[in-house]
Amino acid sequence: MGRFPVVQASNLDKREFELPRDLEGRLNVLLIAFQRWHQAEVDSWLPMVRQLVQQYGETVNYYELPTIFEANRLFRWWLDGVMRAAIPDADARHRTITLYLDKATFRQELGLQDETHIHVLVVDQGGQIWWQGQGAYTNEAGTALEAALASRFEALSEDDA
Repeated sequence: MGRFPVVQASNLDKREFELPRDLEGRLNVLLIAFQRWHQAEVDSWLPMVRQLVQQYGETVNYYELPTIFEANRLFRWWLDGVMRAAIPDADARHRTITLYLDKATFRQELGLQDETHIHVLVVDQGGQIWWQGQGAYTNEAGTALEAALASRFEALSEDDA
């Protein structure tokens, strides 16, 4: 399916990440938002994604990736501060990694057509993309995500045996 590009970013706790290497799960659900109004679509996925993280333990993790145009340090500091203040939940701040980059190039590298809706990816720490969806949560999309994780979890378990 492709690979997630190497990206330098920080979460809202100011921890620096090199993605995908520093993702904490062996499999990671990435909720990539390009527009401010996409938060509603991200939120629609959270109950199911949290359930999957609980089900698979430390094997699966998830992150919200607000994706914003390249900006200078002052703007980044200001916007991250605004987002940090708007998100009182410490776990949510930890899982929110803001990407400041050339959005067109990033979309091209991932094979994403546009910014109309959020994109949901399952990515391992090596950057391999194992599943991709788009838009708000639906039962059909949730079932497809769950099946992809189950299949990869089984393969990982066999590799560990």
